[in-house]
Amino acid sequence: MQKRLQYKYLIFREFYYAGSLSCAELSSRIGKSIPLTTQMINDLIDEGIVEEGGLAPSNGGRRPAMYSVKPDAMYVVAVAMDQMLTRVAIVDFHNKPVGAIVQEELLLANNPNALPQLKTIIEQAIKKSKVPKKKILGVGIGMPGFIDARQGINYSFLSNEHHSITAYLSSALEVPAYIDNDSSIIALAEHRFGAAAGTRNAMVVNLGWGVGLGLVLNNQLYRGENGFAGEFSHIPFFNNNKICSCGKKGCLETETSLKVIIDKAEQGLKRKGSTSFLKKNFRTGAIEKDWQAIVKAAQSGDEYVIRLLTAAGYDIGRGVAVLIHLFNPELVLLSGRGAQAGRIWQAPVLQAVNEHCILRLAENTAVKVSQMGSRAELIGAAALVLENLVRARSREAKKMLV
Repeated sequence: MQKRLQYKYLIFREFYYAGSLSCAELSSRIGKSIPLTTQMINDLIDEGIVEEGGLAPSNGGRRPAMYSVKPDAMYVVAVAMDQMLTRVAIVDFHNKPVGAIVQEELLLANNPNALPQLKTIIEQAIKKSKVPKKKILGVGIGMPGFIDARQGINYSFLSNEHHSITAYLSSALEVPAYIDNDSSIIALAEHRFGAAAGTRNAMVVNLGWGVGLGLVLNNQLYRGENGFAGEFSHIPFFNNNKICSCGKKGCLETETSLKVIIDKAEQGLKRKGSTSFLKKNFRTGAIEKDWQAIVKAAQSGDEYVIRLLTAAGYDIGRGVAVLIHLFNPELVLLSGRGAQAGRIWQAPVLQAVNEHCILRLAENTAVKVSQMGSRAELIGAAALVLENLVRARSREAKKMLV
């Protein structure tokens, strides 16, 4: 029974990533025989989960039947968190949200009630969606902080007295819940669905209120020994005496985060001679709204804003040059909320890479800007559920063999 369930989740995961597959393709992807795969597909068709969707394009031989999971057969709750805002989307099996994405202010720092507040936000989103809980595979949550995903603990935020956040939420919501660092799941989304798909070694830079990093090494998401790999924000780069959110001074984040860019924009507008599409009172106090004003100004060709982004991009590029020397990646991808500003980031990052990187390394590394933008974390949170369901069943199956 456990083994069958393990195979079922393997099949769900492969359909989730591929969309539709023939029996032979699915058999190859899950490493099981065609007779067993055929039987599993037929069982899932009988259960009303999988459907046949026509024939594959002709390649000269007999065209195989293609199968996919019905979009409304099951759902996933995807949660994207930063230190101030939480977004929740209930998505079908084709990653399409059911209704509007819920967005709520939820301060993580110095907030002992953050975890029960998160639970309430997710509960209300599920209730509003009217999706039956029996159809929800799980809740995937991306969040900032030092996270041990295996234990379900965030050592930076959502204090639960060092108990498992995932255990608390799974019990309270009555569906499996999983957490991971926001930059790691952004890398997962990009590796499975975005510009990093098909790459074996990629560095995914999360441009946000900090500057995170997700690492794809040898075709696998790399999290480090305890899940803390990728703290790109906190590499000491500057002698600016500015205190970082981590408590140290001169970190990369202190000159390049989106929050710092907003601060610099506000300060510059107060100086005489600074002209911009941004209004003099553009700083509203709503950080997401302020960032969207920066994006709109940049896309309108605002020279002042473009200079700010270019300066930050160059400094990020200096950090990227270090990554290239250490990891020799095929791709460096700029993703996350900041990627909404588009290709403006690309030129200064490349300039810094060309100036600070050994040519032989730099010329073999592409630098791109993601098209996913702020959607990446939600997509990665949904994928996190499928990844964990497969791992959980695999662990259970191994226990039964002991």
